[in-house]
Amino acid sequence: MAKATLGITVLLVALPVLGATPRGQQADPMIEKARAILREVPVIDGHNDYPMAVHEVAKGDTDALDISKSQPTLMTDIPRLRAGGVGAQFWSVYVPAPAAGVDPATSVSQTLDQIDIVYRMMAKYPTVFELALTADDVDRIQKRGKIASLIGMEGGHSINSSLGVLRDMYKLGARYMTLTHNSNTPWADAANDKPEHDGLTPFGESVVREMNRLGMLVDLSHVSAATMADAIRVSTAPVIFSHSSARAVTDVPRNVPDDILKLLPQNGGVVMVTFVPGFLSSEVAAWNKREAAEQTRLQAIPNTRPDATTRSLDEWRKANPAPRASLIQAADHIDHIKKVAGIDHVGLGGDFDGITTVALGLEDVSTYPRLIAELLRRGYSDDDVKKIAGRNVMRVLRAAEAVANGRARK
Repeated sequence: MAKATLGITVLLVALPVLGATPRGQQADPMIEKARAILREVPVIDGHNDYPMAVHEVAKGDTDALDISKSQPTLMTDIPRLRAGGVGAQFWSVYVPAPAAGVDPATSVSQTLDQIDIVYRMMAKYPTVFELALTADDVDRIQKRGKIASLIGMEGGHSINSSLGVLRDMYKLGARYMTLTHNSNTPWADAANDKPEHDGLTPFGESVVREMNRLGMLVDLSHVSAATMADAIRVSTAPVIFSHSSARAVTDVPRNVPDDILKLLPQNGGVVMVTFVPGFLSSEVAAWNKREAAEQTRLQAIPNTRPDATTRSLDEWRKANPAPRASLIQAADHIDHIKKVAGIDHVGLGGDFDGITTVALGLEDVSTYPRLIAELLRRGYSDDDVKKIAGRNVMRVLRAAEAVANGRARK
């Protein structure tokens, strides 16, 4: 989940269903080719915050949002998942890091609530979703025409510094854990926090080793560059970045620097390129900084009511319209990661329903064929885009299982 840009309204653009061509218009051959490829190798997306959206929009009630039908206030529903060629989804079970003075154990119970939402979603739509615990499960479920549902914990605070809780989360189905969210944990530094540990502490290294033993993927989105390097050094299984892009293209702390990308061929890991506008576009990232600075300035004015601050910030936004990121920029990030790390180390992690603005052309889960088509236009081979869509992640899943079972990684 991307940290919400303060006060920005979700921008959703009405799109035609990607499975159909508007009457009177000729079908785009590259889109048609992309759809055909995704029927053979469906998208495995690394990060979707639908469970948190259920929590925020419907107070955790999966019955209040019937995703078998179009849900215009969301970025995810079953018709659009089908149109997008999604065959497997890591559902994020994100909870905010506890505020100062709050018992950190609340993160554990809140994460269990999020996992429960995933289970209730699968129970509500049993002909569409099925829990996947292994790579073989993903294959089997996809062959049955269902969407394989995997669970990813977004933030090491969800285990409250307990290896026992980590093991229990694995038993409940968690198949990756992001080592931090936006705040440091007691054992790992986050990308958007002040460094405390210079990466991983000795306990943080033990967390990585235990994840390897279990077969749980080590997710390095949200962590600092030092934590990335430490985790790759310690891990005997390939790592993932469930929703990150390239820092050389857009210089924000949440993206992956080139020196880390260069470590991936030996590690075997995958960067799942995300569609967060501020991570795709330098212009959006700069605008976000300006907006945050303006809010800080307004909040510092003595005796100003919060509602007055909100109005003033809204006026600032009207006078300073936000730029838009685009699908083209997402493809640029894929190009860069392919160039530095190699085609075997790229995947997709949209972060849909965890973002407050969207990139043009990547408005919801139906839009993956558009991105695949753009890559084909750039000269990517069918095999290249099959790797990006799902085969690279399947390789990583199998490698992590091999390590857990005592077999060589490669």
